[in-house]
Amino acid sequence: MDFTRIRSEIEKLEGNIGIAIEAGDGTRYQFNGDMPIEAASVIKLPIMGAVFEAAQEERIQLDQLVETRAEEMMPGCGVLTRLHPGLRLTVRDLVVLMIIVSDNTATNGLIDLVGMDAINRFIDRQGLRGTRLRRKLFDAALSAKGIQNTVAANDMSLLLRRILNRELVSPQASGEMLEILSAQQLNGKIPFYLSSNSEGTKPAYPDVDCAHKTGEDEGITHDVGILFTESPSILCFLSEKTEVQRALRAIQKIAGLLAYPDRTNFA
Repeated sequence: MDFTRIRSEIEKLEGNIGIAIEAGDGTRYQFNGDMPIEAASVIKLPIMGAVFEAAQEERIQLDQLVETRAEEMMPGCGVLTRLHPGLRLTVRDLVVLMIIVSDNTATNGLIDLVGMDAINRFIDRQGLRGTRLRRKLFDAALSAKGIQNTVAANDMSLLLRRILNRELVSPQASGEMLEILSAQQLNGKIPFYLSSNSEGTKPAYPDVDCAHKTGEDEGITHDVGILFTESPSILCFLSEKTEVQRALRAIQKIAGLLAYPDRTNFA
């Protein structure tokens, strides 16, 4: 694949940008691929892997029940904070909520269940050099001290490739993780140009399914995912200290160019 048009989109952006692309034809492109970038909700991807590893090793059970507590309800994305305390959900339910609606309460519950040290050991075993879980979500005290979770584009590409190849934890676990990522409900970034228009008319380009995980915060917008082109492609786009709307638009266009290299217009 010719990455000239993708490079031109990246050159327009400000801030710290990290990108890793593996096109369907096997060609690769990266820009600051190993740069640690503030993770926002993309840290939930390696957390999911660590949960499935803990289940594989029988340290936890995916079907065991976890009770939500009022003092653990977190603001921001998700639904649990709007439901009644005392709700009992399986670990698998918490993983699904953590990924498809980016639920922060579910995420912190899983960090408590598996353990931050165990999650970081999983990260280390996977060879993720720019990724680290340093605090739970919405820990204002640690955040104020500059303690942030980080991810790197090459790290996330590696995890997604292992999931796609059914090599992360186990073939069964990888398959389930892929199904969860494919059920993503926050679809304004990578998938933006990949599906038919709302009028239901025949699209000029075929729909392309996507399995992905987003992240956003002040000055941050991320999306990392697998595009199910004829031969699957991987796109990991991370940005911090950036103009969010411009970076978001770049994610949409880069995903479109990856899915439809011959397309000339992304209006």
